[in-house]
Amino acid sequence: MDIVIKLSQFLLSLSLLIILHELGHFIPAKLFKTRVEKFYLFFDVKYSLLKKKIGETEYGIGWLPLGGYVKISGMIDESMDKEQMALPPQPWEFRTKPAWQRLIIMLGGVTVNFILAFIIYIGMAFAYGDTYIANSDMKDGIWIENPVMLKAGFKTGDKIISIDGQKIENFDNDIPMNIIMSKEILIERNGKQLSVKIPTDVIDQLSKYEKSALILPRVPFVVAAIAEESPNKNLKAKDLFVSINGEKVKYFDQARTILEKNKNKTINVVVLRNFKETPITVKVSAKGKLGVQPGDLDLKTLEKLGYYKISTKEYSFAESIPVGLQKGKDKLVNYGRQLKMIFNPETKAYKQVGGFAAIYNIFPPTWSWETFWSITALLSIMLGVMNLLPIPALDGGHVMFLLYEIVSGKKPSDKFLENAQMVGFVLLITLLLFANGNDIYKAVIGK
Repeated sequence: MDIVIKLSQFLLSLSLLIILHELGHFIPAKLFKTRVEKFYLFFDVKYSLLKKKIGETEYGIGWLPLGGYVKISGMIDESMDKEQMALPPQPWEFRTKPAWQRLIIMLGGVTVNFILAFIIYIGMAFAYGDTYIANSDMKDGIWIENPVMLKAGFKTGDKIISIDGQKIENFDNDIPMNIIMSKEILIERNGKQLSVKIPTDVIDQLSKYEKSALILPRVPFVVAAIAEESPNKNLKAKDLFVSINGEKVKYFDQARTILEKNKNKTINVVVLRNFKETPITVKVSAKGKLGVQPGDLDLKTLEKLGYYKISTKEYSFAESIPVGLQKGKDKLVNYGRQLKMIFNPETKAYKQVGGFAAIYNIFPPTWSWETFWSITALLSIMLGVMNLLPIPALDGGHVMFLLYEIVSGKKPSDKFLENAQMVGFVLLITLLLFANGNDIYKAVIGK
């Protein structure tokens, strides 16, 4: 069932993005009376799953889910239709339209991608608002387990003050990514401010510890389940430890340290059970364990227990517009920074470039519309930026040649455009193989 839910979200998001991107080309093409021969979701190599011709356009669904396309008459694209291009130009063809019209047609797809992302972020601000912990309420600092972060100089209990000089107001989901892309973090430790440098190749280092979270808020030690072989059957699910061997305990990291000091001992503990303190005796194993699986508490329960104050902001429709636009802008800037890191060999970030499997794994195994729309908005930004890269065979490649034509007044020859399209196609296939090869390597061989 988890696979079905993840796959459903993946295909729905991908289909939505492809259809709207191609509509971005289709609509201006029709407005400028340019013939569109095909409009396809997914690629119809050799055959189609579904197809129907309406007017001059064949609409269909292909069997290869690697994207989609519109085939515009008189345009040198991935179809490489040399026979059509050898015929005399016709007034309904792309090649006979003014350069400014062709430019609008080619920019239509990425324009829709960016507009879609901003609309989603505005809608999410209106529908869900913002739920976060104010950084000022992280009074006991953060929880650090990741070896890379520990090596860089972070410690549990540190409080993040600023990232690359930008003050942190809220502790939210963007902080880990901002840390990865930063150079210097200002922290507070024991009342003193210290600077932590982030390694240039931090992404490559973190890839070796993908299951270890970058940073987390400190949480209490809560029992999720009791192992069958556990000697501590007197513990119950949802028990929360408040005292271990006479020492007050607030957080899981504190509890683990105390248990490490009491290996192979029978000790007294106090747990909060149904919001009442209950003393019990437990046996600590030779490894400093109790034979239980630690669990999580939702934000509302953490707030009720006095761990954090959860701040919530709700926005009217008018208020959600600037909030959504700002979020979209921040995501766009951050993705640009990520691409910069990928193209910088020193960061070794290129090793973590993923393909379709990586995108599939972003989606959670449970259905959440809020998460779905958040991921779809980010993917829309990524699709828009990637298509703007000045690579022949991508929208950005066509835009590059059109801008040259507009500025110089000279149109590149069809032969040149055909060769450039072929080079771009080979480059895209290489990138596709590299990205999906990374996915296969991680899945089969390991990190």
